[in-house]
Amino acid sequence: MDLDVAQLRALDATVRGGTLEAAARALHVTPSAISQRLRALEVATGRILLVRTKPVQVTESGQAVLRLARQVDLLTADVVRELGGDPTPEGVLTLPIAVNADSMTTWVLPALAPLAGDVCFDLYREDQEHTSALLRAGTVMAAVTADAEPVPGCTSTRLGGMSYRPMATRDFVRRWFPAGPTAEALARAPVVVFDRRDDLQHRYLHAQAGPDVAPPVHYVPAAADYVVAVTLGLGWGMVPGLQARGPAAQLVALDPAAAVDVVLYWQQWRLRSATLDRVREAVLAAAGRDLDPPGGSGR
Repeated sequence: MDLDVAQLRALDATVRGGTLEAAARALHVTPSAISQRLRALEVATGRILLVRTKPVQVTESGQAVLRLARQVDLLTADVVRELGGDPTPEGVLTLPIAVNADSMTTWVLPALAPLAGDVCFDLYREDQEHTSALLRAGTVMAAVTADAEPVPGCTSTRLGGMSYRPMATRDFVRRWFPAGPTAEALARAPVVVFDRRDDLQHRYLHAQAGPDVAPPVHYVPAAADYVVAVTLGLGWGMVPGLQARGPAAQLVALDPAAAVDVVLYWQQWRLRSATLDRVREAVLAAAGRDLDPPGGSGR
């Protein structure tokens, strides 16, 4: 199987942009040229790689070839940079990474900022329980994940954790929990949940009030706005220690002894890439400063 680099690059650009037109703009060619390269790549592999919807959808075979395309692009950029040239016409490599929302809001962006002159980051926000799926699909090259077991073809390094505690405003606690977080009170009190994949609140609820408890739920799918919703009194919620400052400092713990902890890991493709290793080193250094060494969690 003889795979052409220009064809692989066309596949990557089409998936990133979502359409042939977007890929054509990114690669400074015509949409017809992109279509011809994709067709030639499908002929070379003997597989359908893309479903040409808007945006395009990658088939299972396409995921494997996309993973190869991005690995080739990354290694090529490293070699070109080592030889003193620009790795892309624009001089900057794009690195797709999956990160859970709370890590992105608190410690990941400061970790990546010093590298922004050399790397463009394409960040995918996903729950830490699901970021590894993006690695398997070849969508991202690295991820902050709750999975310790390495995805095939990846390495896994323990980062630490973020500890979450059930918190609310003093007025909310006085109204809904006058006798503390009893099972009866937890069944009635409104709770703020990040999104429908977020189970942090329900872990605490089920531990304290049983598996069948179903209180009113507010969904607020943005990390900073989530904490704002709790500080405004919409409900109680599991607030990470790294965000329990500023306006959130007014919040009080429903149960000071209770916490939900999830250990986070850094997984990345098993490649000897200088660029990927620089990102890994920056992430590990930030995690060492900001996360709890024994174990913790992230939304």
